[in-house]
Amino acid sequence: MYYLVYGILYGISLLPMWLLYGFSDALAFFLFAIIRYRRRVVLSNLQIAFPEKTTAECLSIARKFYRNFTDNFIETIKLLSASPAFLEKRFVIDNPEILDNFYDQGRKVQLHLGHLFNWEIAGVAMPLRTRFTFLVVYMPVENKVFEKLFLRLRGRYGTVLLPATRMQRAILPYRNQLYMLTLVADQAPGGPENTYWLNFFGRPTAFIRGAERGARIGDIPAVFARIYKNRRGYYRAQLTTIAEHPGELPEGELTRRYRSLLEDAIRQQPDSWLWSHKRWKFIWKDRFKPFWVGEEKK
Repeated sequence: MYYLVYGILYGISLLPMWLLYGFSDALAFFLFAIIRYRRRVVLSNLQIAFPEKTTAECLSIARKFYRNFTDNFIETIKLLSASPAFLEKRFVIDNPEILDNFYDQGRKVQLHLGHLFNWEIAGVAMPLRTRFTFLVVYMPVENKVFEKLFLRLRGRYGTVLLPATRMQRAILPYRNQLYMLTLVADQAPGGPENTYWLNFFGRPTAFIRGAERGARIGDIPAVFARIYKNRRGYYRAQLTTIAEHPGELPEGELTRRYRSLLEDAIRQQPDSWLWSHKRWKFIWKDRFKPFWVGEEKK
């Protein structure tokens, strides 16, 4: 079954981008207007994040989001056959000197991302743009065919995939290498406890603790990568050092800084974030007060 699925998708990936984007446009319309895939979730999230916007304005962002969403899907399939030249043209780092400086200092790095399109292109292209051993923490999928497919796709040019379910063990072979560990840190936690709580778009939100804890324990520099679309199919990453010495920060500060950078990035291109996932599925309760790290007291 794997080879059948791979063969079909690889064949699709060989099609020219103009044709693939035509299919993406049709698929976006179908998802948004016909079956309304997660449309209620998307609009609810937009209304939470932008209460000042009208319904018409939220619908406009949603329409653009669905095209970005389907572009992300199509561009990910394209990665099955994309050459290094294709990737180097379509993904550029604005200020790579930030990473170069840490590498020259002999320091490992944590790269903190959000679900900003197209993180898949960034994940495959990054090893072509950095001297670090490039490690990415990912969440395994239950379907073994697609698990194998994604591992092959994402690892084509040297990206090392570490399953989040056993990340501490999986990273051991690389502990003595100069690596950059990439974490998509805006995923909703598995539960509302054992998290950090702080305001995100003005609403109490649970954030995973693992990214900050790892950086603080190892005093590993943390860098935020804002991925943004230059034009259709072309992406850039703007890097910001969150903390050079996270071990010196009070608990929660790294997450607060990440939250602010992520929120600002989303506000700059609101149609480029993954609004279809339930980011605010956990409701704040007083029993979570021990986990509150926001600037305001709870």
